[in-house]
Amino acid sequence: MKKKTLFIAISTQKGGIGKTALTVLLSSYLHYSQGYNVAVIDCDYPQYSINGMRLRDKKAVTEDPYYKSLFYKQSKSLNKRAYPIEVSRAPEAIETAEKIIRESEIPLDFLFFDLPGTMNAKGVLSTLAQMDYIFTPITADRMVLESSLEYAGLINEQIITTGKGNIKGLHLLWNLVDARENNHLYDVYEQVIAELGLQIMKSYLPDTKRFRHEITTEHKPIFRSTLLPADKRLIKGSNLDEVADEFLTILKGGGNG
Repeated sequence: MKKKTLFIAISTQKGGIGKTALTVLLSSYLHYSQGYNVAVIDCDYPQYSINGMRLRDKKAVTEDPYYKSLFYKQSKSLNKRAYPIEVSRAPEAIETAEKIIRESEIPLDFLFFDLPGTMNAKGVLSTLAQMDYIFTPITADRMVLESSLEYAGLINEQIITTGKGNIKGLHLLWNLVDARENNHLYDVYEQVIAELGLQIMKSYLPDTKRFRHEITTEHKPIFRSTLLPADKRLIKGSNLDEVADEFLTILKGGGNG
C-alpha cells in the first residue's frame, strides 16, 4: 500500500514571527538530517521568500568553492537530491502538490505549504482545509498572540469542528521565547489557550540569532538553508531537534494527542 504524503502548513496571519523560517528549518532538518523525503510549495505571493532563498543557495553552491564542496560531500553521503521547491498561488496549491507527488521519483513523507499570512487571500481557507496538520507559531506579545489565537480559533471553528476538511491536528508553537521573560506570563497565556480548546506544543524555539545564519561569503556555520542542513554545533541549544521530535510524534499519533 502506498504511503500517503502528509500535507503540513506552518501557518499564521501575523508577519515576522517565523512561519517561513520555521518551514525551511523543519524541511531541511527532516530531509537532510533525519532521512525523510520532503517537498515545499511556496504560496506566499508576491515575495515567495523560500523560493528566493533557494535561488540564493543555488548561486552559492554553484559559484563559491567552499559551499560547492560542502554540497557535493553532502549529496554523496546522503545519496539523495535537494528537496523540490515549487511556486504556486494559493488556489492552485493542492493541484501543484498532486503534480509534485505524481512526478516524484521517491515517495514523499511531507509536503510543506508556505501560505500567505491572511485568511482573506483567495484560496487560502480552502487550501488550509486540505492540510493534514497545521502548526501556528506564536509569541508572548499580546497583539501577536491575540491575532494568532483568533486565526487558530477560526480554523478550528470553520474547518475542524465542522469536519469540512482533512485537518487532523492544529498545534500552536511558542517561538522567539526570551529566557528573561516571566514564566508566569506563559502559564497565564497557556491557560487561556487551553480554555479555547487549542493544543500547544511542549517544546519551543528560543529567541536566538543563530536562526538567521544563512549562507554568506564569510563561510560561517549555517543554520538556515534550503540546500544544506543546519550545522550540528548550532542545533545544540536551538531546540530545533526537540521541536522536530515532537512534530514527528504528533504526526505519528495521527491527531491532536
